[in-house]
Amino acid sequence: MKFSLYIARRYLFSKSSNNAINIITIIAGIGVFAGAFSLFIVLSGFSGLRNFSLSYTNQFDPDLKVLPATGKIISFSEELSADIGQIQGVTSFSKVIEERIFLDYRSKNHTAFIKGVDENYQQVNNIEEAIFDGTWLASSEPQVVVGIGISRLLGLSTFNYNELLNILVPKPGKGQITNPMNAFNKKQVIVSGIYSINEELDSKFVFSNINFARNLLNLDDNQYSALELRLAPGTDPEVVSEKIKALFPEEVIIKDRAQLNEVLYKMLNTENLAVYLIFTLVLIIALFNVVGSIIMVILDKRENIKTLFSLGATPNQIKNIFFLQGMLMCVVGGTIGLGTSVLLIYLQLQYDLVMITPSLAYPVAITAENILIVILTIGILGLIASYVAAGRSKKALRAV
Repeated sequence: MKFSLYIARRYLFSKSSNNAINIITIIAGIGVFAGAFSLFIVLSGFSGLRNFSLSYTNQFDPDLKVLPATGKIISFSEELSADIGQIQGVTSFSKVIEERIFLDYRSKNHTAFIKGVDENYQQVNNIEEAIFDGTWLASSEPQVVVGIGISRLLGLSTFNYNELLNILVPKPGKGQITNPMNAFNKKQVIVSGIYSINEELDSKFVFSNINFARNLLNLDDNQYSALELRLAPGTDPEVVSEKIKALFPEEVIIKDRAQLNEVLYKMLNTENLAVYLIFTLVLIIALFNVVGSIIMVILDKRENIKTLFSLGATPNQIKNIFFLQGMLMCVVGGTIGLGTSVLLIYLQLQYDLVMITPSLAYPVAITAENILIVILTIGILGLIASYVAAGRSKKALRAV
């Protein structure tokens, strides 16, 4: 192997008497460099966009959410609350009430969801960071925090005591309704704050104190829609989920953040796979240059092959020369391309070279996973290309 590697290095780094061979070799090396460079840049850019997109849901979604298996209501006693608080890995939890509501303001209407939260909600979610106008809920008066989408649709402003926001929800029950106004529970509230997370959530949720939501929906003191939990770093969500399920007398469903945003995660994973396959195809096309370069070298070195064979080199040793030459070309080109792309991404992280808006840099991320993907892709495809090209050396031996 040392003999083959020595000859392969000489063939790769020394100039050939045929200038066309030198040009083809350089082009092949540049192709590998460009393939590794572009693949890592795209993967890093997509990882940055992924993290940027998920950062908004992280402000709203808990680590775990306990939901009723059937119906909309889950019973939650004080004893059960104490037991969950003792589970290792659970740092805090919040009881919430969610239901569809109708909003009415200045003859404008919008359908949304009310989310009644208790005093622990801010310990579970980072929703307060998303408030850009006004303040979070206070217990002194009926208040709500709405999304910027809702505020724009209805023309809402914070702490406008002259015109209150009307919240309506259908009354439970059966039978014919003679007066439509009697079919709804109606409350008037002050908008204390406006939040901004993403386009979907900004037009969907209205936050209120949990007691306000309970009175609006006529629920009992121990009835809730869900339980949201925050876990300590490094905690296994599956272990905690099994312990929580064992505490509830009825069947419950427990979802983590990925399951709560299943459609978003599937979309991001699908896009990531599609981008990887597209740029892998580009890399495969670039590696055809490596195959062509090795074949040209084999044709150019037919006399050298004959001499090496006469000196006792076996056909496999000669084949290994050109196989290792192709692998060296991929390693050198791939290493330079990967190193350059990592440096460029690092500079983007440090100095914001590319901006989306004057205040927002294009999001990128350097991850060990992406580096490993590039190394494995270059290595596997380079190995295949080098093996296919080196097989021509045996035909060259038969020709001499």
